[in-house]
Amino acid sequence: MEPNTYPLRSVNNTIYAALGDRWYDADDDPVALLRAESRLLNPWVARTIEEQTLGAAPRTVLDVGCGAGFLANYLAARGHRVTGLDTAAEALDVARTHDSTRTVSYRHGDANALPFADGAFDAVCAMDFLEHVTDPGRVIAEMSRVLAPGGIFVFHTFNRNPLAWLVIIKGVEWFVQNTPKDMHVLHLFHKPADLEKTCRAHGMDSVRFVGSRPRLGRAFWNMLRTGVVAPDFTFTFTRSTLLAYAGHARRVG
Repeated sequence: MEPNTYPLRSVNNTIYAALGDRWYDADDDPVALLRAESRLLNPWVARTIEEQTLGAAPRTVLDVGCGAGFLANYLAARGHRVTGLDTAAEALDVARTHDSTRTVSYRHGDANALPFADGAFDAVCAMDFLEHVTDPGRVIAEMSRVLAPGGIFVFHTFNRNPLAWLVIIKGVEWFVQNTPKDMHVLHLFHKPADLEKTCRAHGMDSVRFVGSRPRLGRAFWNMLRTGVVAPDFTFTFTRSTLLAYAGHARRVG
């Protein structure tokens, strides 16, 4: 991806190992935003995999940066054969305790060198992950390598611009309790055009995007007032990719 001119702060990826039960329980923490976001994205990811891989039959799915298993456990419950990979062993322990199917293979590993054979998966997911890595080109190359020909890469990440810095970084710091310093840093966010170029450089095409944002309802305004992300906080899709966006690309072959 092309260099940028924003200040280069280091992202704090250590926070996820210490969350423990707060992954699933805490409302006074930005992890509650991840849970709310997953309620929108998980069904969309499942539909995308089923539509783009030609059927609802069980598919082999790799969830990179799976954290505590919000997506991996959801897809396993729909009958897919899921592998979840993360560098935070503590988060993987939490994920296993919430896997009602007991079928997800949770692996400790590095996305820069995926421990899987070429073409091993029908789908690879990277939800809220690409903005946490310093070499997204290498990571996307690895994801493309382990995709079967015709397989689908599904992702969600943040756009890189001043409005995203204000809303996604500073807005969360200002208005959500217990937000750690440098949970996100702007220079690791991705413009959609850059992400598309990187996907194409590593053997993927048919790149599609859809924007996402919080719903501006009662739960949103209560969060601004209290710093708490209530269980009824929701996200929605939008045509604008200016803040956050999901998307998918197909492995050529």
